[in-house]
Amino acid sequence: MPPVNAAALSIFIPAYNAAATLPDVLKRIPGDLWRDIGSVTVIDDGSADDTSGTVTRLMGEYPKLALHRLGSNRGYGQAVRRGLAFCRENGSEFGVCLHADGQYPPEKLAQFLEHMRRHRLDILQGSRHLQGTARAGGMPVYKIIAGRMLTWMENLCFGLDLSDYHSGFLMYSQKALRGIPFDGLSGYFDFDLEVIACARARGMRIAELGIPTRYAGEKSHLNPVKYGLRVLRVMLRYRLGRYAAP
Repeated sequence: MPPVNAAALSIFIPAYNAAATLPDVLKRIPGDLWRDIGSVTVIDDGSADDTSGTVTRLMGEYPKLALHRLGSNRGYGQAVRRGLAFCRENGSEFGVCLHADGQYPPEKLAQFLEHMRRHRLDILQGSRHLQGTARAGGMPVYKIIAGRMLTWMENLCFGLDLSDYHSGFLMYSQKALRGIPFDGLSGYFDFDLEVIACARARGMRIAELGIPTRYAGEKSHLNPVKYGLRVLRVMLRYRLGRYAAP
């Protein structure tokens, strides 16, 4: 249980060469939500640009903003793992991952909080496909087709009925933060799918809410072939019972 008077929400933002996009992400967090936020921690994953300097300059405008620097680029999963550790340690009721490129909507955070509480969820995923916004939001057609194929397979594997397993916009309860062994999960982009696999294997409550899709020419660091193969590996490991509690 979170301590008395714990903040409702801790936010972390894994960031790699995100100096140009971070200010807008912070600006989009609703003003009235800040009173419920314990901290917003940017995890600078060894950026080569001025990501850390940008965060430092923004601290005057956002008193709850914090910076954690990784000495070298360690990959998406490592950065998210560090952010989740901060959420677990500070005892906020919920933790959430925002991406530094602005693809996922800070405007939806209050709705996500309310949905987590009302349905007593452990993992809430933002779906880019639930409301049919993917193509209108600029998602490439090949990603839509590949995503639908993978989602069909994942629903069969996990026994769920989700429309999107790959957005990376995830909110976590304290039960999930303390009950999922994040340190043993992938350092690559399949980290989020392993989180869902672990939560499912351990009987946690998982759901999704629709979010708008926003593609604006951001540079992707994801290799689609490598990612697809790792997704298949996660499903195989789940069927073999690798994600169950010991």
